[in-house]
Amino acid sequence: MTTGHERINPYEIASWIIAGVVLIVIVKFRLLSAIFAGFLSYELVALLFHKLKLERLAGKWAKIVAVGLMAAIIAGLLIVATIMAVGAISNGLHSLPAMAVTIADGLESSREIIPPVIAELLPQNLEELKATSAAWLRAHVSDLQIVGAETLRALTHILIGIVLGAILSLNEALPRDLGGPPLGVALLGQIDRFGDAFRRVVFAQVRIAGINAFLTWLYLGVALPMMGIQMPYVNILIGVTFVTGLLPVVGNVLSNTVIVMVSLSQSFLLAVSSLAFLVVIHTLEHFLNAHIIGTQIRSRAWELLIAMLVMESVFGFRGLIAAPVFYAYVKGELTSRGLV
Repeated sequence: MTTGHERINPYEIASWIIAGVVLIVIVKFRLLSAIFAGFLSYELVALLFHKLKLERLAGKWAKIVAVGLMAAIIAGLLIVATIMAVGAISNGLHSLPAMAVTIADGLESSREIIPPVIAELLPQNLEELKATSAAWLRAHVSDLQIVGAETLRALTHILIGIVLGAILSLNEALPRDLGGPPLGVALLGQIDRFGDAFRRVVFAQVRIAGINAFLTWLYLGVALPMMGIQMPYVNILIGVTFVTGLLPVVGNVLSNTVIVMVSLSQSFLLAVSSLAFLVVIHTLEHFLNAHIIGTQIRSRAWELLIAMLVMESVFGFRGLIAAPVFYAYVKGELTSRGLV
């Protein structure tokens, strides 16, 4: 690790410029899914390689065979998981219209107890909601037509990234050559630091999302049925909680809003109960999340939120997804130089 007192050579400056251009190209040309899938595959193999202490195996070919088998297994599992996730999402989309109608019915029935300021912002009845939805669909029909093609494209990128990451993970079995052309060495250093940032951010957010989904399941799938209350769309709500939980800071807000809205469709009392549960649970989780983010991502929540807002305004939703990893990488680089 270098410090701010050490002189930065021109090769490192060139590597920063190249890395910055590459990151912009990745987001701009929709390569984020492939890159993230590749790094996930690579990092999982590398993690198991060191956890199982396979570096102690005698002989280069023994290590290569061990890593190759492990890479094949992990790549296969990731591909199966990706296909199953896409299938589950596709099936869940068929339930979204029904869930939207359920939410609309709940809003309509509870209009009398909702504060007038909020009630004025809501559709007056289900027919108005349908008309508003139809108008939105007509305005965005061109965007909706490419959803299927974009989904297939993203799935293809993910599968290619998983395979490439598994292939590149074979390098874990080979001794690291610290020599070579200076620019190449500097670029490899950038890749290593980006991989470290990716591992810290993704693994931390998966832990947070898993905890959120588990606690939500305890409430929706265990506590409420024990009290004789059957919430609709429990599986979808748990899935939404996990997926949105992968987004730092804003993920909980999105999932909580959906849960409270669905609860409101059943009764106002259930909506209040759900809101109270979510407030209590996420207040307790705040300390856990702060610990996980602080130790793994090494950033405060407000820092990530600003980075996400800036990236979203520049690149749209793809920027929102990329922001945590990119910010952790940039901050890690600046910290290693003693600049922050």
